[in-house]
Amino acid sequence: MAEQSCLVTNDWICGEYLRSRSQELADATVQHIGITVVSVLIGLAVAFPLALLARRGPRFAGPVLGLTTVLYTVPSLAMFSLLLPLFGLSAALVVTGLVLYSLTILVRNILAGLDAVPQEAKEAARGMGYGPGRLLWEVELPLALPAVMAGLRIATVSTVALTTVGSLVGKGGLGNLIEDALPSFFKAQVLTAAVLCVVLAVVADLLLLGLQRLLTPWTRISGTVEAAPAKTDAGPPAPATVKAG
Repeated sequence: MAEQSCLVTNDWICGEYLRSRSQELADATVQHIGITVVSVLIGLAVAFPLALLARRGPRFAGPVLGLTTVLYTVPSLAMFSLLLPLFGLSAALVVTGLVLYSLTILVRNILAGLDAVPQEAKEAARGMGYGPGRLLWEVELPLALPAVMAGLRIATVSTVALTTVGSLVGKGGLGNLIEDALPSFFKAQVLTAAVLCVVLAVVADLLLLGLQRLLTPWTRISGTVEAAPAKTDAGPPAPATVKAG
């Protein structure tokens, strides 16, 4: 008897599914990436001025942090229902919801990074004639980049996962494939879409980590140089040693 197709036996791992649905998988992946990238970039653009507002003092920090936290706790189904009258069944509906969810992570990390800038560095810059704007862009932001990039990585990975919820309105990228496969429990489609989501999250995190290391080369210097001891009558000083990071 000829061996049955893995599509007929509904196997979890099915090469025939990958070959026959390759275009469908590619289209869903591209949509998933597009929604994620747009959502994170808009979220970052919105979070930055909110973080600057919050650092002006407790009078502003309380409402900003409180509002972003409340938005993060709203269930996705309720969020999309509230936004539906404004955007209809469109990708903008999903993007807006994802932007709102990303704000609590991005605002807090940007604020934490800026607050962690050493006061000595800011005082030195002011002593050199730096105004508030130049101080922010040339001193505070570069020193805050590790914390900002850490928040960006978390927000991106979170958005990759949350994008699948967009399948509720047919704009969920790989989530659309998962939703379509659930009624008949199409195992190969569920597993493939889920694995691709994980792969996208890992790749995005690694790319942002590489970007972080590129933008903050000083954080890679982990070795310290020990000072050479003073010369004595017993002989020449020992050479300085370097501890590898």
